[in-house]
Amino acid sequence: IANVQITLSETVGVEERGGYYDHSGALRDMGQNHMLQMLTMIAMEPPSRLLPEDIRDEKVKVLRSLRPFESSEDVKTNVVRGQYTEGSYRGQQLPGYRQEDKVDPQSNTETYFASRVFVDNFRWAGVPFYIRTGKRLPVKTTEIVVEFKSMPTNVYLGQKHKLEPNLLVIRVNPMEGIYIKINAKKPGSESDIEPLAMDFCQSCMVGINSPEAYERLLMDAIEGDSTYFTRWDEVATAWGFVDRIAKAWQQTPDTLETYAAGSWGPDGAHKLLEQDGYKWWPVSGQDEDNVIWRVGGTQ
Repeated sequence: IANVQITLSETVGVEERGGYYDHSGALRDMGQNHMLQMLTMIAMEPPSRLLPEDIRDEKVKVLRSLRPFESSEDVKTNVVRGQYTEGSYRGQQLPGYRQEDKVDPQSNTETYFASRVFVDNFRWAGVPFYIRTGKRLPVKTTEIVVEFKSMPTNVYLGQKHKLEPNLLVIRVNPMEGIYIKINAKKPGSESDIEPLAMDFCQSCMVGINSPEAYERLLMDAIEGDSTYFTRWDEVATAWGFVDRIAKAWQQTPDTLETYAAGSWGPDGAHKLLEQDGYKWWPVSGQDEDNVIWRVGGTQ
């Protein structure tokens, strides 16, 4: 695996939550819980038993293996924070964060957060995890992209074709599904290669009878199943990781970047991957030429 990308994007702004959000920001509101939860789910080892405590043990092991940010410079190198300004999307004018109700007109609170994270254990050593979340982005989605290492360009068909890497795409929301994008030879006598997607759309099969997330959690609480609830040591370890970032931001308030509402975030988030020779893969529903998967099926 070359890298793992975890995206949780929202199209809405802060709406009526300005008073709360201005004291929280994307890091505390989404990074500490949602983003790190998805990271633990994708990076955890198989539990010894399919029991709540065994599953949560493995999630905590991932959090304990996160490489900590040792200094403000370390945070500046690996973490990007942004705040949306006025913009437009699909013909609709959108206000900037500082124009939102109950938000300080001089606020430096971040509405976008992206980071390069490393899990320093035997399985994931050296594999970067890129996580991002933000408000006023073009598409509402929660998605995980596992990018596999590219084929060497000096063997097989690598010299004749500029091949994109193979991808495993796990879409959590809104249309749950799993996609595998692979490079395959076109039928015929020529050695032409084209990307092709194989997909499984869970929502398309289950439909409206699929339980909502909170329905599932409420039922688990009634039944006493704590599998999908966080344990205290899990919460404390996640906050310990996030607090280092928050402390560094307090010392370097000038690191806040801006991005237009309706865009895909600040330039720094794209440069974060470019430094390693990667790029953010378009998410489902994003209108770009190199997207081969779409909501509800393939292109």
